[in-house]
Amino acid sequence: MLTGEIRNQVDQLWNTFWSGGISNPLSVIEQITYLLFAKRLDDLQLAKEAQANATGKKIQDPLFKTNQKDLRWSRFKDFEPEKKFNLFKDEVFPFIKELNGKAGSSYTKFMQDAVFMVPNPALLDKVINMIDDIPMEDRDTKGDLYEYMLSKIASAGQNGQFRTPRHIIKMMVELTAPTPKDIICDPACGTCGFLVSAAEYLEDHRKELFRDKKLKQHFHENMFHGSDFDPSMLRIGAMNMTLHGIDNPLIEQRDSLSEDHADKHRIKCGYASMERKPFHTQLIPASFCKE
Repeated sequence: MLTGEIRNQVDQLWNTFWSGGISNPLSVIEQITYLLFAKRLDDLQLAKEAQANATGKKIQDPLFKTNQKDLRWSRFKDFEPEKKFNLFKDEVFPFIKELNGKAGSSYTKFMQDAVFMVPNPALLDKVINMIDDIPMEDRDTKGDLYEYMLSKIASAGQNGQFRTPRHIIKMMVELTAPTPKDIICDPACGTCGFLVSAAEYLEDHRKELFRDKKLKQHFHENMFHGSDFDPSMLRIGAMNMTLHGIDNPLIEQRDSLSEDHADKHRIKCGYASMERKPFHTQLIPASFCKE
């Protein structure tokens, strides 16, 4: 759960965007997500650097090249507002959009329409400083932060923008106990919280997944399926999956309750070939198709 102090910080951040001219709730969440994503990329790089220093080996799969140091949060956050704004608009944001640049990937597909909407240097400088002050080291805090932001959407009841609480997601995944050969589907994936939790469960409980080439490929390319009707949420979900190391999840924009999508869906992978049940018959947010 978020502490009162963190809630207050998020409220202040939200109000800053509104007073700065960005008043659409989903647009606010998208812009905050882009900034959180940039910060998280630098956190991941710092972790890789710490591991390399501890082992005396080279950094494995660095996120930033040597000539991209200024694109890192820990560097540009201290630039003066005008330089920070121009750098983020012209270099950092395009870098984020093209990060997982595999042609046809879910990330590339949904990020191509992403738009940086912060209108001026003063607003960007203020919100970057505010985000930098929010403690987000804990994995659950990030999820609760998203949940709290989504609760601010006045039209949530109409648009279905609800995030299942973290502890409920964790319980459902643990009860289902996915295996490395499963196909995991969430027909209303939103920010992909269920899919990410399933991936984390496998990483924690099935270490053999990453020692087997075939299982590893299945994990990155065939295991995770998701759909949602809102492109903004799908962009957030695609970034969420990428940050958690899933290269190419199969995420699609569609209304899973529509009869138009009740059939014509077939999952094929190296372990199974099975018909997927019509999405409108799924009674829980995330379902696991066993071999």
